[in-house]
Amino acid sequence: DRRLHGRVRGRHPAGRRDPARARPARDGRPGGLSGLTAHAAPLDPGVREPRPEPGRIRALGVGFRYAGARRPALSDVAFDLGPGECLLVVGPSGSGKSTLALALAGIVPHDIPGDWTGWLEVDGVDASSGLRDLGGRVGLVFQDPDRQLVMERVEDDVAFGLENRAWPPAAMQARVPGALLEVGLPGYERRRPNRLSGGEQQRLALAGVLAPRPGVLVLDEPLANLDPPSARAFMAQLAALRAGRETTIVLIEHRVDDAWPLADLVLALGSDGRPMDLGTPAEVLARSGPAMEAAGIWLPSAQARSVELAPTGPDVSGLGVVPIAEAYDVWFGYERDRPVLRDVSLAIHAGERIALVGPNGSGKSTLGRLLVGLLEPDRGLLRLADRNPAGLDAASLARLAGYVFQDPERQFLARTVREEVRLGLRRTELRRVDELMERLGLPLGRFGGRSPYRLSGGEQRRLSLACVLVRRPELLVLDEPTFGQDRHGYQGLLDVLAERVADGTAVVAATHDERFVADVAERRLQMAEGRIAAGGPVR
Repeated sequence: DRRLHGRVRGRHPAGRRDPARARPARDGRPGGLSGLTAHAAPLDPGVREPRPEPGRIRALGVGFRYAGARRPALSDVAFDLGPGECLLVVGPSGSGKSTLALALAGIVPHDIPGDWTGWLEVDGVDASSGLRDLGGRVGLVFQDPDRQLVMERVEDDVAFGLENRAWPPAAMQARVPGALLEVGLPGYERRRPNRLSGGEQQRLALAGVLAPRPGVLVLDEPLANLDPPSARAFMAQLAALRAGRETTIVLIEHRVDDAWPLADLVLALGSDGRPMDLGTPAEVLARSGPAMEAAGIWLPSAQARSVELAPTGPDVSGLGVVPIAEAYDVWFGYERDRPVLRDVSLAIHAGERIALVGPNGSGKSTLGRLLVGLLEPDRGLLRLADRNPAGLDAASLARLAGYVFQDPERQFLARTVREEVRLGLRRTELRRVDELMERLGLPLGRFGGRSPYRLSGGEQRRLSLACVLVRRPELLVLDEPTFGQDRHGYQGLLDVLAERVADGTAVVAATHDERFVADVAERRLQMAEGRIAAGGPVR
């Protein structure tokens, strides 16, 4: 993975583990989440499952500024969320949504240095006291699911949080397969988490957090990597939880069409980390809908104007005699006798816009990495500009093909944003940096001195895209490019891609975002079980 700009796996200072799952609960009070247990394995009548009651959350004047940052990530946040209620948190990229999630779990300010102000109480516990008191009460799903996968086997990862909460062994043995079934991963018990697709890792992280049935559930963009059927199933589970009022939910989500009806309260944060509005969904839309839209916040589609799309540029597909990339009868597997791709053949021409769609685990990301030479096929032939991509040196490969990972942190190597986007560039390429970063909403005057790991998820995604786009590769492969993007970030992405396509760059995007498919792609390839099951023009 060192062969493109995006080779070395980065780590956020908060670490890999989910601290909210890493410590035992101090008590286990009876309750229940009947909405999620329809398919769970039955417990022996003599085995009691610990079930905390839903907690109340109260915030007054909450603010936090990361150490070394010029301005606070959050300021003056206040709300009162009753037991069993649901709070939907919306805001543009960088508005402090994930910081609020970390604060609710006690990670901020306990484990991350910075300046804390205000008062936050979760289930009767002062959140600033840290993980020891909140670990058994709060379940947190990070924006990046890989951060909280800690064990070598799927079943052990789900059991990890239960064991640390001192669940009886018989209860754990019954609960683990039930939790996996609830998130659509039956039969995955012996699989390795690091061999799962991004969407499957997302579901595993959800299973690990849902398994103990926490009294407070904090979800930071849980739908980001899920395919549409899995996203619908998860939202149905969340709706059942909310209807039963058996856990308190804080949901951070850009995909608000399904999330909006679940909310009892909506907290809208501005780009400065301050509240724009707080109230019921109807009240917030009536008072602040236009201001929220202007700030780049996605609104329910019935209330929002459609995004003004950039022109897609001239149709230059197929003008070259030789395709920019080709695959012939390609097979690949990470483990012996478990192929991820089977008999894949396709040709990609200059200026084409291709969407790879399909369920989690169908091989979309793997195919993208093969196309740009990050993986070598077990069988078959791959060609990039009529050459073997795996045999190219790093500099030649990076200027022929660019790959944007599903997890942006995998691509970061430098200490600051400025160093990151300029890394390895020629002098002629350096002149493009300032304009590109401005267009992607990351002007170097404001973001240049920041650590890439201190950016929001949406900002990290745009930085990883800039690091590849500045080289103007002939083939651009994007893995979930709209993850974490607000309206402004989405528009900037469309504008830049339209310009590159007009110059002949071929774009291949692995995505679950049907809006992006309709706005950008001209050809749709449907993947299933490692094969291209269907293909055709986007209507």
